[in-house]
Amino acid sequence: MSSTRSEFSASRRPTKPSVSPTLQPADFKDDWFPSERPSLANRASRALARFLITLCIGVAGTLAWQSYGDAARERLASAFPQLGWLAPPAAPVARTAPDVIAPTATAASSADQQQLNTMSLGLAAVRQSVDQLAAGQEQMTRDITKLQTTAQGILDNIAAPPPRPSGAAARKPAPLTPAH
Repeated sequence: MSSTRSEFSASRRPTKPSVSPTLQPADFKDDWFPSERPSLANRASRALARFLITLCIGVAGTLAWQSYGDAARERLASAFPQLGWLAPPAAPVARTAPDVIAPTATAASSADQQQLNTMSLGLAAVRQSVDQLAAGQEQMTRDITKLQTTAQGILDNIAAPPPRPSGAAARKPAPLTPAH
């Protein structure tokens, strides 16, 4: 090596050798790994930036998968045969003959009709239970009104003071003396 040093090497390397024969501590002002930690604000801003970048990558990946998911699965399945289960299910090929298309249409309409019948039965059951709930609520309203009327009558009887005996009826009979 030449005796002249570049400006970069002079500023980044320690001027003293790190191992000295007298075992004196090394000069840490030109250390390669500074021991000072960044401030809490710097660490928090870096963490927030990492979080936002990760979030944006996730959102972009989700949008891309929704847009190109089937095409991507098809390419992966064709490139790697062991990932064939990723391929989207193949759409049935429609034949041009009308006699082949007609049974498919009737099968689809019968499945739709069956589903419609199932839904109408479910709606009828829901309607019946709603009617039962309404009838129960009406009965409960009548019972509550009847109880309130009864309770009001009881409270009126308790609140009224008992009748006082009249003056003639309040007289005590004279004690009877025994006859000898």
